[in-house]
This record gives sequence, C-alpha cells and structure tokens, in this order.
Amino acid sequence: MTGLRVLVVDDERPALDELTFLLRADSRIDEVVGCDSATEGLRILREHDVDCVFLDIQMPGLSGLELAEVLGRFKEPPPVVFVTAHEQHAVEAFDLHAVDYVLKPVRAERLAEAVRRVVSDSDRPVPEDTQIPVERGGVTRFVDRGDIRYVEAQGDYARLHLADDESYLLRVPLSTLEEEWAGAGFHRIHRSLLVALPHVTEVRTEAGRCSVVVGDTELPVSRRHTRELRDVLVRRARGG
Repeated sequence: MTGLRVLVVDDERPALDELTFLLRADSRIDEVVGCDSATEGLRILREHDVDCVFLDIQMPGLSGLELAEVLGRFKEPPPVVFVTAHEQHAVEAFDLHAVDYVLKPVRAERLAEAVRRVVSDSDRPVPEDTQIPVERGGVTRFVDRGDIRYVEAQGDYARLHLADDESYLLRVPLSTLEEEWAGAGFHRIHRSLLVALPHVTEVRTEAGRCSVVVGDTELPVSRRHTRELRDVLVRRARGG
C-alpha cells in the first residue's frame, strides 16, 4: 500500500495540527484529512475512502475507543492507530485490533514507525518458514528460522542463538535482520538484541527494569524498547 489517505481525529486543535503536519511530511502519505470530533470523523468515513485513521481516545461525546468499535463493524474497516496521552487504554485498544498505540507527545520517528506498521499490516504476505545458511568450520548448515530464539549483534555480524547453547555467526548486520525478519516475529528489545517473540516464555519486571526469558536465558530489555515490547506482546496475546 502506498499513497495513503489518512484521517486524523483529535479534539485538541494544537495536537490535531501537529499530527497533521507530521503525517503530511511522510512520503508514504498522499493526503491527510483532519477533524476535531469522533462524530465528524464518522461522517467523513461514511462518505469517503480512507486508508487509515489516527485517533485520539479521550474526546467529548463519542470517544476514540467507541469510534473504533463502530469502525470494526464496517465491511472493510480501516486500520486504526491510537494517539493518546493515556497509556492505560492499551489493552482495550488492541482488543479492537488497533495497528499501533502511540503516546503523546508524539515523536516524528515513532509516528513514522506507526505508518510503517499500517503499510506492513496491509501489504505484507504471510511469511513462509525460511532456512538460513550458516557456516562453521568450513561446513554450511541450513538453520530453520523458526528455531532461532534470539539474535545478538557482534560488530557488523549477528550471532543466531538456538536451543542448547547452539549458535552461529551470520555475516549480516542486526539492523538488516530487524527489518527483514519483522514479519516472522523478531523484535528489537535492545540495541544489540532481537528476540523471536514466539519463543518468549516470561516477561519480568524488577526495580523498574524489564527482561524476557527465552528458553533458559534471561535477556535485558532497554528502557526505550520496554513499552513497545509490552504493546506487541499484548497484540499477539489478543490475536491482533
């Protein structure tokens, strides 16, 4: 999906203007329509085709969550990204199959990630299981990507960790794998770590620090990735 037509709904004019400005600067978006109430947003949605809705939650009259519930009854519901100052509604939002949940104040790079998720949600094919060629001792093996539990950056290379302390060095940067394997459930949790979400068995929080357990290994989650990881795991648990 390219050339998105986006609707922004926020009852606070400064927030509406800022979000509209940031979205218009994104090359993947052709048109941005803004309005200051969920009722007006619903009217626009009934009269015009919209590829995505960026939606505030707490608004007078019809709330953003209530509007999303109405949209869920559409024959072809548009993807919804919630943009709010209140993080306590995340579970409800993903229950309504939101594509993303962005907290105010909105950062341009975080908004760009939300747009990427909208595009990926619409365009990405179902990933097939992939075999990864790895070399060790002059022998090439083919490792099933589904068996990889986490990936660790080692300079310009990446180390693939499987069960029983088995690991292989891959001559590919971690940033490349992050982009190429996102559709297979690999998620950045630290500047030097990607984790395969299907292998995560526990999420631990102690003294304000978060970690995940994969097999017998506990991996640190950096503060900047903690909230996003939680949201992604909620989405997976809800089947979104």
